[in-house]
Amino acid sequence: MARIAWLGTGMNGKPIAGFHKPAFLYLLLFSLALTIAACGWSLGGSETVDIDGSSTVFPITEAVVEEYGKSLGGSARVTVGISGTGGGLQKFCNGETDISNASRPIKAVEVERCARSGVEFIEIPLAIDGITVVVNPENNFLQCLTVDDLQVMWSPDSEGKIERWNQVRVDWPDEEMLLFGPGVDSGTFDYFTSAVNGAPQVSRGDFIASERDDVLVQGISGETNSLGYFGFSFFEENQDILRAVAIDHGSGCVSPTRETINNDTYHPLSRPLFIYINKEFAKQPYVDQFVRFYIGEVSQKLIPEVGYVEFPPHVYEMALARFEKGLTGTLFGGSDPKVGSVAEVLALNQ
Repeated sequence: MARIAWLGTGMNGKPIAGFHKPAFLYLLLFSLALTIAACGWSLGGSETVDIDGSSTVFPITEAVVEEYGKSLGGSARVTVGISGTGGGLQKFCNGETDISNASRPIKAVEVERCARSGVEFIEIPLAIDGITVVVNPENNFLQCLTVDDLQVMWSPDSEGKIERWNQVRVDWPDEEMLLFGPGVDSGTFDYFTSAVNGAPQVSRGDFIASERDDVLVQGISGETNSLGYFGFSFFEENQDILRAVAIDHGSGCVSPTRETINNDTYHPLSRPLFIYINKEFAKQPYVDQFVRFYIGEVSQKLIPEVGYVEFPPHVYEMALARFEKGLTGTLFGGSDPKVGSVAEVLALNQ
């Protein structure tokens, strides 16, 4: 394919030089197709479980819904959207959805928004994920990145200044560096920017952004000098067209695997995933039944099947107990998150 100069548009709305036109057009069309395609499973009946939020958690919810349909033979309706964690929680706190998928804990400002709307919520941890930094397979020089390297790449101060690989490390090629990442409504964006730049939403703006992980996969796989990040499961699904980069947090280079994510040696990019359930809607039998199935199924088989790391069974038992008791509020987010592992926090707050 001939190289054609093109000005792509970054997250900040400013043009980005050097983006290949055919790849950009494909990326745009792919994004539009995914935006237009509503995701819903009709299982019969008129009662609807409405879910929205994180694209990272979406594969788990999708797998649960499919199994739920098989188990019931059709007596409910479940719709699932992908608005990103922030977008999904905004709808949730407005009372528009029953359940919100989240790839980070709920923020204090979101807790306040829910409270203003009279929405009480039950927080359920689902799994552990590792944000995976990926490059095009044709990249033969980048094997491991330090957190400092990532900060040089993604710092707000680097916008418009750090645009070539040799500006990150002098021994890397003098070639353009094209960055891809989740949009600002994504919990992955929040967690990554917190881990790398010290606070959520703190990032350079001149990168190609999308709430859709599949769009990022297509963009990175189509550009030799690209780098991006998203959840581990999307890398596993696409490792034939992408390559993961190891991360060095001071103790040597560690690649993302289920083992390193689970034991937190893949640090600081390992993070828990959640669903948030509207307590009032949870009183509806069709929502209650779906949530019970969800918590039970994820603890048995579905999480590892879709590429995430599951908790031990007793963690899901404690999570189900919180749901059955109707215990509301956040243990892991808000203004006063509890310290400790997911299992430790749940055990101390039953």
